[in-house]
Amino acid sequence: MLHYLSTLLADQIGPLNLFRYITFRSGGAVVTALIVSFVCGPGIIRWLRSRQPNATVREDTPETHLAKKGTPTMGGVLILLAVAVSTLLWADLRNGYVWAVLLVTCGFGLIGFYDDYQKLTRRGRGISARSKFGLQILLGISAAIWIVWVMPERDALSTSLAVPFLKTVLLDLGLFFYIFAAFVMVGASNAVNLTDGLDGLAIVPVAIAAACFAIFAYVVGNVVFSNYLLVHYVPGSGELAVLCAAIVGAALGFLWFNAPPAMVFMGDTGSLSMGGALGAIAVVTKHEIVLAIVGGLFVVETVSVIVQVASFKLTGRRVFRMAPLHHHFEKKGWKEPTIVIRFWIIAIILALAGLSTLKLR
Repeated sequence: MLHYLSTLLADQIGPLNLFRYITFRSGGAVVTALIVSFVCGPGIIRWLRSRQPNATVREDTPETHLAKKGTPTMGGVLILLAVAVSTLLWADLRNGYVWAVLLVTCGFGLIGFYDDYQKLTRRGRGISARSKFGLQILLGISAAIWIVWVMPERDALSTSLAVPFLKTVLLDLGLFFYIFAAFVMVGASNAVNLTDGLDGLAIVPVAIAAACFAIFAYVVGNVVFSNYLLVHYVPGSGELAVLCAAIVGAALGFLWFNAPPAMVFMGDTGSLSMGGALGAIAVVTKHEIVLAIVGGLFVVETVSVIVQVASFKLTGRRVFRMAPLHHHFEKKGWKEPTIVIRFWIIAIILALAGLSTLKLR
C-alpha cells in the first residue's frame, strides 16, 4: 500500500522515494509486525484463554508437559495477523508472488486453525491426516500453478529445479514440477509442525530461515547481484524480502509471549502457516534444495519421526526414547531451555551453511 502511494506522490514529496527501496520497506515490515504483535498479543491471548478454559497438553509428550496444562493454543492467529498487516502495508501489492505466498500462508493457517479448533471441541481429535494432507496438497498445487503463471521466463526457469553449487544446472521437471512444488510446501509445513513441541523451539528457527530467505529473495530478484553471484535471476522475486521481513518481525513478536514459560502456543495455526510460507518462498526463489539446508533442524526432527515409526513397525523396537527428537532429549533428562537453546544454535549454523551456497558455485 505504502509503495503504491509513494509512486503517486514521490514527485511532490521527495522523502517518499524511500518507499521504493525494498531494503527500507523490509525494515518497516519488521517493525510493523513487532508493533502489531506487542499491541494485539495480550488481547488475543486473553481471548484464547477465555475460549480454552480447560486447555490440555497432547498425550504423546513427556510427563513434564503436564505442568503446561491451561496454556492456550492457536496463538498462530497473532502471527498471521502481524504478517498479513505488515505485508499489506509495506509490500508492492501489484506483485503476483506476494499474493501467491500470502495465499499459502493464510490457507495453511486456516487448515491449522480448523484442526486446532477440532482438537479443542472433539477432546484432542483434530481433522484426519488424510483430510489435512489432501487440503494442503490441493492448496500447494494451486499456488504452484499461480507461481509458474507469474514467472515471465516460463519455458526456461518456471518449471525447473536449480541445483545449489552448480551454477549452470537446471533440471526441467515439466508437469512434475507442480507436484514437486506442492511437496516442498507441504513438507516444510509439516516439518515445522513437528518441531513445535517446546516453548520457543520452532518460532526462532522460523525467524532465522525467513531472514535467510529475505537475503535469497533480494539477491535472486536483483539482476546485478544474481549475475555476480551466479544465481538464477527471477524478476520480481525481490519483493518477497518484505514478506520474509514481516515473518521475522511476527516471529520475534510471538516469541515475546512464547518464551519459557509460554503464555500461548502457536498450534497448527502458526506452525503449518509458517512452514508453508517458507516452502512457497523457496519455490519462487528457486532455492527448494537450499531450504532443506537452511531449515535442516526441521528436516532432522521430521526424519526422527519417520525413523521411529518405521523401526517400530518393522522391528518392534524404538530408535529414540520418544519422537520427535526434542522429546528424546527430554526423556534423557535434558532441561527444556537447554534443548531449545542448543537447537537454536544448530539452526543458526545450518542457516549460515545455507547462505554459503550463494558464493560456493
